[in-house]
Amino acid sequence: MSRIILHVDMDSFYASIEKRENSNLEYQPVIVVQGPKEGRSVVAACSYEARKYGVISGMPLQTAKKLCPDATYKDANHDLYEETSSRIMDILRKHTDKFEKVSIDEAYLDVTSRVNNYKEAEKMSRKIKHIIKRKEKLTSSIGIAPNKTIAKIASANQKPDGITIVTPEKAKIFLNPLPVEKLPGVGKKTAQELRKLGIKTILDIIEKPKVILVERFGKNGVWIWNIANGIDETPVEESEDVKSISREITLEEDTNNWMIIYKVLNPIIVDVHRRTESENLLFRTIGITLTFEDFHKITRSKTLQKHTSSNQIIQENVRQLLKEFQQEPKKIRHVGVRLSNLKPKEVAEPSLDKYI
Repeated sequence: MSRIILHVDMDSFYASIEKRENSNLEYQPVIVVQGPKEGRSVVAACSYEARKYGVISGMPLQTAKKLCPDATYKDANHDLYEETSSRIMDILRKHTDKFEKVSIDEAYLDVTSRVNNYKEAEKMSRKIKHIIKRKEKLTSSIGIAPNKTIAKIASANQKPDGITIVTPEKAKIFLNPLPVEKLPGVGKKTAQELRKLGIKTILDIIEKPKVILVERFGKNGVWIWNIANGIDETPVEESEDVKSISREITLEEDTNNWMIIYKVLNPIIVDVHRRTESENLLFRTIGITLTFEDFHKITRSKTLQKHTSSNQIIQENVRQLLKEFQQEPKKIRHVGVRLSNLKPKEVAEPSLDKYI
């Protein structure tokens, strides 16, 4: 029997938690704000009601206010979100021998050893959804498929509060009609480049020789072709020792305006720092990732003399690493921050002064 993988994705996680905490917000547009409500802040998350107005995560707050002026705006409460996530992940772990937390609100479960077929996998998924709804008053969407990529695409197919099953024999029927943007990691810019090759749907990718994609995208072309064909042997696994903590985001538009770039990076830094705190970890290496408009990707990193958990040190080193590229005329389309060289926080952390 082929693998049976679940991708569990919480629905509008941050905004749904805010609604749970305040019943008056039910059915209302809610926008969770990262940073001060006035000034250079961004949308960390938004409810489905707000999305109907065109609001999306990562959008400047001022733009969101113009699109949805009657929304309720809430400051991001990361401690609350992390606590809720921890309880949900504990629920999921009880239903599988192979578990992989992807982010604060999504995870993969390989349930091949726990079920005999997709019907049983669906039954398990409904049980999981019921437990989360009963204990946390939150809804989730689940994709069930023979690999991680298809499961992830499937979980987004019937949001919110849905279950989508894609058996091996129905994988191509499910994937082929979808626009290329449905493939994980294919953003607006990549989709535009694919369209230049006459590719609009996943079926169009399959019908192109792999070599054409490799010539245009390099190793990423192999990845795009494989996942379009439903090929993904990546195992579901959660290392006991976290090797790194990172977050990346594709900008709303390519830009070399560094005020915009730093504004996007600020919530990313906050997120990776909070994740190290929630895992009780110290880091020693701070890295950045930049992808330019021509898809050229670079990484830079700085290793400190000692481990730390300081948010200020992340900010200072990220800015220092980025200085090299601030005179670069090419626009930037994708940015990321990565913390590595991790170890458990076993003793009191040294003073910040030692790193400056």
